[in-house]
Amino acid sequence: MARLPFLGRLTSRDYAALVVGGILVFLETILTSIISLLPKSVIQWFYDRSRSLFHFIVGPPIPKSDQQRLADRIRRAEDFQRLCEIFGYEHEEHVVLTKDGYLLGLHRLPAKKGEARTHFGTSTGKPVVYLHHGLLMNSEVWVCLTHPERSVAFTLVELGFDVWLGNNRGNKYSKKSIHHNPNTAKFWDYSIDDFAWHDIPDSIAYILSVTKEPSLSYVGFSQGTAQAFAALSIHPPLNEKINVFIALAPAMSPAGLAASVVDSLMKASPTLLFLIFGRKSIMSSVPYWQSLLYPPVFSAAITTSLRWLFNWRSHNIPPLQKLAAFPHLYSYASVKSVVHWFQIMRNAKFQMYDDDVQRLLLVRRAPRPSGVTAYAPARFPTRNIVSPIVLLYGDHDSLVDIDVMLHTLPKHSVVARRLSGYEHLDVIWGANIHEDVIPHVVDALRQYCVRPERLEKEAKMTNGVSSDYEDYTGATTPADTISIYDA
Repeated sequence: MARLPFLGRLTSRDYAALVVGGILVFLETILTSIISLLPKSVIQWFYDRSRSLFHFIVGPPIPKSDQQRLADRIRRAEDFQRLCEIFGYEHEEHVVLTKDGYLLGLHRLPAKKGEARTHFGTSTGKPVVYLHHGLLMNSEVWVCLTHPERSVAFTLVELGFDVWLGNNRGNKYSKKSIHHNPNTAKFWDYSIDDFAWHDIPDSIAYILSVTKEPSLSYVGFSQGTAQAFAALSIHPPLNEKINVFIALAPAMSPAGLAASVVDSLMKASPTLLFLIFGRKSIMSSVPYWQSLLYPPVFSAAITTSLRWLFNWRSHNIPPLQKLAAFPHLYSYASVKSVVHWFQIMRNAKFQMYDDDVQRLLLVRRAPRPSGVTAYAPARFPTRNIVSPIVLLYGDHDSLVDIDVMLHTLPKHSVVARRLSGYEHLDVIWGANIHEDVIPHVVDALRQYCVRPERLEKEAKMTNGVSSDYEDYTGATTPADTISIYDA
């Protein structure tokens, strides 16, 4: 009788989780299809009912403060441009064609607030810094802060940097290819390998060609750091183009998830995700649910999910910041890239995508008296990285094992700084990152960037927001009220 290798590795609890998970995903698919066909009036009706139910349970809304109104405007901002306009910044949009045919959206903040510019898309004569987001995210995560001094991007602009923000293939700003339609599985057939071979080096090459700078500084968050670790390790010349790599909440080989059922199931067979989610984008129904749920309900759902999956309590992120930023948290990503992460977790090493998973499982089950395996996926050779590395990690971050990470990096060029009490998302959205995180970023940039004398001594941040922004948005809740639980 034919034997399916991964099934023999599952316990009865795993089987139950698989069945329940399959049913839930099937129901979600049906509901998502129905929601996509609903007219706006019906969606608004569901939204209003969730709002009424929420206030029936927790109490009536109260008048909004200025901070609450700002958070609401950030939440409702439809894209990167609108988010920048809230705080009075002008941005540029650029498109990079990767060597394998994907079109990536790049955002640029070339000038301080109020700084006059006459030429666009050219060199500014400023040091260049490149910011890259994490898994299931896009460039908006850097600019959806409720105060500009807590935004890494805005702070660096005011210091005199030419700030660029990247986007992975497949996400909100990079959902296009000259070879494949995004409605086909072929478009989504990519993993971390492709980010490292193409997205990161091609984006950096484009930026340096526009700015005429010899090198740039790289600031990554979460998977954005993994992509840089991988890219620098397999592209030796890229090390000459990155003068410093600052890794916020660095990710390389996480131990696993706090949700034991999901963790054991996915580690037993990472490719099981293909059976559950298919071979295109993962969790593509999130925007639909966001349109149906009242913001505090959606925020609570995200907080609960993060606690269940990763044991993150999110206490360092202010409630208003959650309300403003969580709607900007999700962006499209391939199922294959998530499968890649579970392969890394299962094997406990920062490896390239394993295309021969079935053969690997069969080989592992065969007797090996000598203890020698016949097959091993290639690792990213991270000890070959030459660029200076600065690691900023939270000591309450379940995805970071700093000792394991340091063991796989070159000892001569790495500085690790512990952030006491910080979890994963706290590093970019925490209440005190302007005191605990951003100063370390700025110090490293001043030390390694090209001609730091071009920078300001300090960033002159203001609290002002653009009043004209209201003209671009339509409120989905009454403009003068908000639940006390939103504050």
